[in-house]
Amino acid sequence: MTPLLIEEAAAALSTAQRSGQHVPPLRETYGQLSINDAYAIQRVNTERRQAEGRRVVGCKIGLTSVAVQKQLGVDQPDFGILFDDMGYGDGEPIPSSILTQPKIESEVAFVIGRDLAMDNPTQVEVLNAIEYALPALEVVGSRIADWNIRITDTIADNASSSAYVLGTIPRKLSEFDLRLCGMVMERRGEPVSVGAGAACLGNPVNAVVWLARTMASLGQPLRAGDLVLSGALGPMVSVIPGDVFETRIHGLGSVRAVFEPLSTNEVHA
Repeated sequence: MTPLLIEEAAAALSTAQRSGQHVPPLRETYGQLSINDAYAIQRVNTERRQAEGRRVVGCKIGLTSVAVQKQLGVDQPDFGILFDDMGYGDGEPIPSSILTQPKIESEVAFVIGRDLAMDNPTQVEVLNAIEYALPALEVVGSRIADWNIRITDTIADNASSSAYVLGTIPRKLSEFDLRLCGMVMERRGEPVSVGAGAACLGNPVNAVVWLARTMASLGQPLRAGDLVLSGALGPMVSVIPGDVFETRIHGLGSVRAVFEPLSTNEVHA
């Protein structure tokens, strides 16, 4: 794609975010859209958000499920950028105005304690660099109409990111089993998703290693203080305004996402 078309696609996604009017799949509008083009579109909107005053606070990893990779015809994860205004506290109301065809999934979040600026970080270097883990709920959303996405659509759309909620009790990696930790996510007390650490590329640390190597190769290495959302531990679930979700991850703790109901004006819009 030409730089002009990349700017055009990025502007369409940005407008869709603000207006709530979703766009057709980018892969259909731009037939020559490659994965590199998709990341270029993502970068344009990252720079736009930074120019608006938002801060980059880390990265999210997507497509960590082998089943989802097969569905989209890919053999690797993808990543998106996390901004300061995307984070919500445990139980803090999430406004319906930010929701874009929302779905929710349970994840392990990691906070990086030291820079990973070396070439090709090893698993040991990544393990040593992780300061602690937290339970997390990621709210994913798509600016693409009807979630009709493939790999290039979701990458361009910042890996279908929207918001996230973090628990508040940090755990060292030595305190629980990342691969075998069981997860259950409930909607108002009813289980809606179950899984385990092994669902995330076999172990969530594997996803962080992939991200650390990818970001180092791009000249944007993970730094101390960065937040990493490592990928879903079980199936994602659709969200409606007014929902309340809680996830519990064995050995790691729990966290709740509370969604504000629609206002009277929104209901009658």
